[in-house]
Amino acid sequence: MRLVAALTIAALGLGTAARAQSTDENPWAYSISGTAYILPDDDDYFQPTFTVDHDWLHLEARHNYEAFETGSVWGGYNFSVGEAVTFEGTAMAGVVFGATDGVAPGYKASVSWTKLEFYSEGEYVFDTNDSAGNFFYSWTQLTWELSDWSRIGLVGQRTKVYDSDRDIQRGFIVGFSSERVDFTASLFNPDERQPTFVIGLGVSF
Repeated sequence: MRLVAALTIAALGLGTAARAQSTDENPWAYSISGTAYILPDDDDYFQPTFTVDHDWLHLEARHNYEAFETGSVWGGYNFSVGEAVTFEGTAMAGVVFGATDGVAPGYKASVSWTKLEFYSEGEYVFDTNDSAGNFFYSWTQLTWELSDWSRIGLVGQRTKVYDSDRDIQRGFIVGFSSERVDFTASLFNPDERQPTFVIGLGVSF
């Protein structure tokens, strides 16, 4: 039932989206996205993200990313290089507040070649209340484009928003996208009796 509920949420427009890119026709690009986590031994939760891009400028706000009931705001610099093999990156710095307080350098980066894409985002949070709370968070995926609208691949994450016996969780991801909408479904720890499901949907405009 929880999975059905998460899919319903995703269908309403909540989930993970690819970062919107600025174009000559629309120099300001926006995206709203979120991720529904369906956990075997903890409370399910939802993680929304909002981004704004304008040429090199990247602005972002997140909730429930670094910790539950915790927000963060970011500023960053976009850049890209390459043609046959393309690299797109964003160097960021953020402020974290709520259940966890701190500052964080971060990044987003993708490398694409023909139908293959490697994507990673990460941050290192310096907890200003307790240095024992310092932690590196990351989400990384390697996908192969099956068609103009679908892809499949491997995914890994490192987080402490919820408890897990594994420092790095690994699994599989499938994605479906149109011009402005992107849907993903990930299965982490498939070898466990009760794996973790992550459902995402996002819209760019």
